[in-house]
Amino acid sequence: MTLFKKHETTIAPPSTKKEIPAGLWLKCKGCDAVLYRTKLEENLQVCPQCGHHYPMTAGERIALLTDADSFKEIDADLVSVDALKFADGKTYPEKLASSRKKSGLKDAAVTGTATLDNKAYALGVMDFRFLGASMGSVVGEKITRLTELATAKKLPLVIVTASGGARMYEGMLSLMQMAKTSAALARHNEKGLPYIVIMTHPTTAGVMASFATLGDVHLAEPGALIGFAGPRVIKQTTQAILPPGFQTSEFCLEKGIVDRIIPRSDLRRELSLFLDYFAGAVK
Repeated sequence: MTLFKKHETTIAPPSTKKEIPAGLWLKCKGCDAVLYRTKLEENLQVCPQCGHHYPMTAGERIALLTDADSFKEIDADLVSVDALKFADGKTYPEKLASSRKKSGLKDAAVTGTATLDNKAYALGVMDFRFLGASMGSVVGEKITRLTELATAKKLPLVIVTASGGARMYEGMLSLMQMAKTSAALARHNEKGLPYIVIMTHPTTAGVMASFATLGDVHLAEPGALIGFAGPRVIKQTTQAILPPGFQTSEFCLEKGIVDRIIPRSDLRRELSLFLDYFAGAVK
C-alpha cells in the first residue's frame, strides 16, 4: 500500500474567450434594444430601432449644423467665478473643475459664427454635460454677446437649447441672465433679424422662460422635455392631474409653444431651408 501518491496536475489551455471592452454596447432607453455605441454615433445619436434621441455634445451639434471648418468660436475664454462662495458637498470651483474635465468645455455654452450651405449665421449651442447646462453668468454673457454680434453684423441667430435651468451656485446673478439675454434679443428683433430656436431634451426653467421662447421660429427634437418646472413640482403645487405626455415637444406642438418637430436626421436640411426663407429679412 502506497502511503503517498503522486497526483497529476492538469493545466487548462489558455482561454480563447475575448473580453469585451466596457462601454461598447448600451441598452436603448426608448425600446430596450441593445445598441452598438459606434453605430449610434454614426446615426447622430439616434436609436435606429425606435428613433429615441440621445443627447449630443456641443461639438457634435456644431458639426451637424455647419459647413466643415466654418465655425469660428467667440468668447471661448470666459469662465465662471465663485462670487457667492457657495458649497453643497463640493465647492463651486470643484464643481466647475469636474465639469470642465468631463466635457472639455470651459462652460455650458459654445458660441460663434458659421455658415450652413454657404449661408452665414450666428450659432449658440448648449451642452448638458456641463452642470446640466445651467445658466450662470458666463452662459448669459455668451448668449448676450452672440446676439449683439448677430445684430451688429446683421446675421440670423440660431440657438440650440438644452438646460436644467438657472445655476444655483450663482443665485440672483444667474436669474438676472434671463433679463439680460431677453433685452439683447429685443434689440436683435427691432432690426428685423431672424432668430431660430432649436429646443432639445431638456429645455426647462430659466432658459425656457427667457431666450428659448423668444424666437421667430421654435423647432424641437422628438420627445424632448420642454417646460418651466418639472411635472412633480407642478403637480404638488397645483394639485392637478397632468395630461398624458405633458411637457413633451409633441404636447408643446399641440399647444402652440413649438412650431415644428424635426427629427435630427432632417435638422440640417430644414435649418438651411429656414435660413433661405428668412434671407429676405436680412438687409
